Amino acid sequence: MSAEDLEKYETEMELQLYREYRDIVGQFSFVVETERRFYLANAVDVQARNADGEVYFEVRMSDAWVWDMYRPARFVKNVRVITFKDVNVEELDKPDLRLPDSDSFNG
Repeated sequence: MSAEDLEKYETEMELQLYREYRDIVGQFSFVVETERRFYLANAVDVQARNADGEVYFEVRMSDAWVWDMYRPARFVKNVRVITFKDVNVEELDKPDLRLPDSDSFNG
């Protein structure tokens, strides 16, 4: 496999990953970014911990999806991350449920 073929393959994989993200993001409540990964999750708990004067974060997530194109299964029941780096958690905006207009039923 040439370097060009590899680059084309990785570009296609990343595009597929983005499309998957776009299709499922509405099913999740939180976006979580750590130094190594990007997650979507429906439950997140971040705890600051202290060990020998060093502060680290323990992040627990459930019902999660992992942005990782090399991972065969991106949906994960439970995730636990330990990191000394920053953790960013954002709650996703949930648009109100919209019902179709009554005109759309009148063919």
